[in-house]
Amino acid sequence: MNRPARASPTLVDRDRACVWHPYTQARIAPPPVPIVRGEGVYLYTEDGRRLLDGISSWWVNIHGHSHPKLNEALTAQARELDHVVFAGCTHPRAVELAERLVALLPRGLTRVFYSDNGSTAVEVALKLALQYWGNRGEPSRRTFITLHHAYHGDTVGAMSASEDSIFTRPFASMLFDVLRAHPPYCYRCPLGLERSTCQIDCLGDLERVLRERSGSVAGVLVEPMLQGAGGMIVWPAEFLAGVRRLCDRYGTLMIADEVLTGFGRTGRMFACEHASVSPDIICLSKALTGGYLPLGATVATEAIYEAFLSDDRTKTFFHGHSYTANPLACAVALASLDVFEETGTLDTVRALEGWLREGFGPLAALQMVGDVRVIGGVGIVELVTDKTRKDAGGYLDNVGPRLAEAFLHRGLLLRPLGNVLYFMPPYVITKNETAWAIEQIHEVLNDL
Repeated sequence: MNRPARASPTLVDRDRACVWHPYTQARIAPPPVPIVRGEGVYLYTEDGRRLLDGISSWWVNIHGHSHPKLNEALTAQARELDHVVFAGCTHPRAVELAERLVALLPRGLTRVFYSDNGSTAVEVALKLALQYWGNRGEPSRRTFITLHHAYHGDTVGAMSASEDSIFTRPFASMLFDVLRAHPPYCYRCPLGLERSTCQIDCLGDLERVLRERSGSVAGVLVEPMLQGAGGMIVWPAEFLAGVRRLCDRYGTLMIADEVLTGFGRTGRMFACEHASVSPDIICLSKALTGGYLPLGATVATEAIYEAFLSDDRTKTFFHGHSYTANPLACAVALASLDVFEETGTLDTVRALEGWLREGFGPLAALQMVGDVRVIGGVGIVELVTDKTRKDAGGYLDNVGPRLAEAFLHRGLLLRPLGNVLYFMPPYVITKNETAWAIEQIHEVLNDL
């Protein structure tokens, strides 16, 4: 019996039927936006609309979509070597990328361990730190200190290090305990102080925890200068310098999660440069490949590496991923670093920072805007329902989805973190495109 022909499903229909999208609720979320092409700062939908990518496609794209140089590097590498196991083998692109990273990173970071995303880069760092102390004969150092409002990823270790939140709560029984200290959240100062007159007093909370537990602390894990998913909190550089100073004073490791902040996002190649500090371990991903392919790197000091060199095989770091140091990803990461050198990318980011400060400043006068923050290529608006009390609904505030939909109708792709709206475009955005995007933000917020 002949069956009736079925109509070809649209891209949206296929996605709704088969794909489980992150951060969606099938019964109430709008259908996913079907994207078929990208070029520069723009994404193009199946039905012909053009959207300005105001979030760098989840903070990863920096040089623009479908960049010719990155396309060429990816194609050339695919003709030579697609992938090879990185346990017992190596390949030129991985070696070259490691050498380039070590030359760019803060001084003292010399050993590159590859993984495949930001969460695993953090997971590797936690495991390295823990085993480092064990290999040195100090197994009692098993405690990590992280900050309130932290977000370090979706794997179990990364979730454990993150703030207790909607992201982690369903998995609480799987997580290990960490100690938490105050971050420098100046708009909502945990000590009730004003930034204009304080002496970075919030750093005292970290010192208290270190003093009380210093003999058992394996490391202090922070997101330097910009805490991302926890609310886009911008730091004073003095706090970052203080973290390094306290880690030295109490003899523990400083771990910098630069998955978001690395590769120019804060106006410096790495956020640690704002305070001229070198962490003991740094975690990299997202913009590492210019937004093309998954790749993570956890880079440690020589002293940490040497703690694993032994004839005793039990001191080996038994950790690895199938796609570790994927040649395609390494090749496009190298091309991205070339673009930095050839086009003066960091100067471009600093110009973007100026445009953001000029455009975001007036937003502070709007009734629902509690705070405006800018760092590097990121502009942030924290929305409140009462300016005096600073009342806000947090990540589940319905204002986020409402704003996202309103911006989408105007041709601007943004994903607010509840009541925290941020604009984080690819660095190649022009001054006019930036002004247009800020105009949309102003008009939509004014309409609220």
